[in-house]
Amino acid sequence: METGILVLASGRGSNFEHLLAEHARRPFRARFVGLIVDRSNTGAETIAHRAGIPVGTIDFADFPNRKEFDAALFSAALDFNPGLIVGAGFMRILDSVFVGHFAHRILNLHPSLLPAFPGLHPQRQALDKGVKVSGCTVHFMDSGVDTGPIILQKALEIPEECSEEELTEMIRNLEHVLLPQAVRLFCEGRLRVDGNRVRILEEMTY
Repeated sequence: METGILVLASGRGSNFEHLLAEHARRPFRARFVGLIVDRSNTGAETIAHRAGIPVGTIDFADFPNRKEFDAALFSAALDFNPGLIVGAGFMRILDSVFVGHFAHRILNLHPSLLPAFPGLHPQRQALDKGVKVSGCTVHFMDSGVDTGPIILQKALEIPEECSEEELTEMIRNLEHVLLPQAVRLFCEGRLRVDGNRVRILEEMTY
């Protein structure tokens, strides 16, 4: 049975684009049912249109408050009836109603080795602290900020002379590899949440 994947994005959509490329190269046991963006005229939206994937735009600027935006976002997600939601550069925190309804079905990508440097500007945080290693994490989203159970991580050494922009690009290259791996594991039924741990099963289960 195919998993319906809904992608959430806010920007240029490079991780979304790499997900689609990996799906074309070696198909997931899935289909992409839609993309939701939180602003108009994003690169992700252009990628979706080119691929024939339906787009829902829930522009934060169109709503008088966060509560109404959250309700509209949740309603739009329900309309797509996804089996998996993938946050690929989505810059909004999902509320507890959304996360609770789709518990253990929302993957989020974060450009640090969680639990280190959650929240905004993790690359800058890493450089300010002088850490020698950074990377990226894919985790199940919960109602906290980058606190859900960790699925996969990939690390890199930070060069002695490294700008925030350079580190961001280095980590982005890791993200393009790691996110498709996590999506594939989910679609193959190989992820099991055990408290704060995610166990990766060797055998496929359907």
